[in-house]
Amino acid sequence: MLTTAATFAGNKPPSSRTFVLVHGSWQGPYAWQTVKGLLEKKGYKVTIVELPGHGSDNTPPHTLTLDTYRDKVVSAINALPGKVILVGHSMAGMVVSVTAEKVPIRIEKVIYIGAYLPANGQSLLDLANTDADALLGPALIPSADKTLLDIKPENLSPIFIQDGSDAAKKLVVDNYRAEPAIPFTNPAVLSPANFGSVPKYYIHTLLPKYYIHTLPS
Repeated sequence: MLTTAATFAGNKPPSSRTFVLVHGSWQGPYAWQTVKGLLEKKGYKVTIVELPGHGSDNTPPHTLTLDTYRDKVVSAINALPGKVILVGHSMAGMVVSVTAEKVPIRIEKVIYIGAYLPANGQSLLDLANTDADALLGPALIPSADKTLLDIKPENLSPIFIQDGSDAAKKLVVDNYRAEPAIPFTNPAVLSPANFGSVPKYYIHTLLPKYYIHTLPS
């Protein structure tokens, strides 16, 4: 997948291109570390965004929204020169979409990797409810105040990383945190003028192959 992702950078020299990577739910920056290292070896610049309420960030979950995530990514982009290649995995498809809506002029292209791709007005929950065969929904354990979604430890590997190495599975388990719930319910507000103006690519991960789609603006 990495080699393919790098091809999206085009013909400019790698040193002039910057990838901004956004992790998915129940994850943190660690999920991108291997990809970051490989891209940097090819000469690209890479920034990993740690979403609020994930990784080492202790923002209270009741204060988090999809816009909170977006603003964190926008801040990371604004700290960089020029345009960036914005990449989102899983839940982060929602985040990179609303980021493209907010700062389309700063984004060269958006790459979705097995990610949620909303239409205007759709929330992640709306999209997730269309997948009747998903393993995740029945495994969720809401907190008493409904601000966090937990998963039993024994369900982490079967749901998130069935085909991973033992070391990768341990990394997921060791870095696990319950997921903020409120952003799942927030609709993405997207427009043709902003979100629609940014080129988009989708990497559909389907073992043992992946498929790449160029999405219409």
